[in-house]
Amino acid sequence: MFALTRFRAAESAVPELLADAGALLALLRQRPGFRDGQLGRSADEPGLLALWTSWDGVGAYRRALSAPEVKIAGAPVWVHAVDEPGAYLTD
Repeated sequence: MFALTRFRAAESAVPELLADAGALLALLRQRPGFRDGQLGRSADEPGLLALWTSWDGVGAYRRALSAPEVKIAGAPVWVHAVDEPGAYLTD
């Protein structure tokens, strides 16, 4: 499965959000079941970013998000999340 979370921030807040999201991605990489991930910035909207991760399954993804260190590192990132579904199953 993969997860896609988009973030929206004022242009002035983007450098800090990129740093915080990068630190979050580094922690997610250490979690069991993590396969791959990438952080990117929209080519068309400077204040729109996306975090894409791939996991062994929904359980691994949810357990990773429940880890205390991920919750702490994610707090300043998740406040910028666009409210939309983010977990996707693949065939």
